[in-house]
Amino acid sequence: MFRRIHLDRVLAALNGRAAVALLGPRQVGKTTLALEIAERMPSVYLDLERPSDLAKIQNADLYFESIPDRLIILDEIQRLPDLFPVLRSLIDINRRRGRRTGQFLLLGSAGNELLRQSSESLAGRIAYIDLPPLNLLEVGSDRMDALWTRGGFPEAFLEQAESFDWRLDFIRTYLERDIPSLGPRIAATTLRRFWTMLAHHQGQIFNASNLAGSLGVTSPTAASYLDLMVDLLLVRRLQPWFTNVGKRLVKSPKTYVRDSGIVHALLGLKDRDDVLGHPVAGGSWEGFVIENLLAVAPNGTEPSFYRTSAGAEIDLLLRFGKELWAIEVKRSSAPALTKGFHHACDDVKPTARFLVYPGTEAFPLRDEVTALPLADLMNRLRAHG
Repeated sequence: MFRRIHLDRVLAALNGRAAVALLGPRQVGKTTLALEIAERMPSVYLDLERPSDLAKIQNADLYFESIPDRLIILDEIQRLPDLFPVLRSLIDINRRRGRRTGQFLLLGSAGNELLRQSSESLAGRIAYIDLPPLNLLEVGSDRMDALWTRGGFPEAFLEQAESFDWRLDFIRTYLERDIPSLGPRIAATTLRRFWTMLAHHQGQIFNASNLAGSLGVTSPTAASYLDLMVDLLLVRRLQPWFTNVGKRLVKSPKTYVRDSGIVHALLGLKDRDDVLGHPVAGGSWEGFVIENLLAVAPNGTEPSFYRTSAGAEIDLLLRFGKELWAIEVKRSSAPALTKGFHHACDDVKPTARFLVYPGTEAFPLRDEVTALPLADLMNRLRAHG
């Protein structure tokens, strides 16, 4: 499975910045992509979970100085935050020597905390690239149902017979090993219940008090659980779009477990028929569409949703450059728009309006809305990158 889209993005970023952070959850393919890059330029790969590699950088300054003119790849960088000031010093030394780009590729499984650490030390020196699970353009439209059902983690997608068991093991490993190793002391059973509740409420407004009551914790504690799952790049918190339209807007975010295969595993749904027979099917498909679109969206794209108390609603708004796209997501093979979408577009005034559905043909709807297969809209969006 060759991830050309993201490979090109990383190579372009390395040509423009001293350091690049490649962020994504575990098992998503960061190391595979990094090793592909290592074959294209002189490189050294270090896994910061491996004692032998940690030993090499006990004196990081001396070690890095001993391998000049190479790309240094540091995997699981969030496990060694004290390394960031060292990287800044070396980048500045190299800059004075005339080397300005392509020095470090940092791989991380945690998002916001890694960004905070690196932004403090490497401001102006680093670019950030997200590596999500496999998307539809990478696997082909003919495998859309398989990608939706199994999700985009490469092993889960490719191993049809073992996919469900792999996803259960993935969930268990995160809860019992990875999360505790990063510091939070939360009972695995509690966090699994929270994760499962989010899956049940896929694409719904986050209500901390309701979830807290079910878990027997406080609302701030439930909110902190969400912060953790977002930081681990396992859950997306989609913020509402704010504008002064004189309407009562929903101000709480919507949440999505980012990989549809993990949604289905959390809910015990083993195959496509199980998914289609479950109430989560619509929310799961909506999250699947959103993640696929954002995987190919131009850098700096701002995603949000729009909803008013009167029922006007847009599932997904994408702002990039001068564009503002309004996107409705339908699971039906014969989709129809609601009045709420048209009213919302009257409020927001997007530059383009689309309806994504699981069919194979594009066709016009009223009020300048185009119905499109997911892959078609992904290609249109990618063309703006």
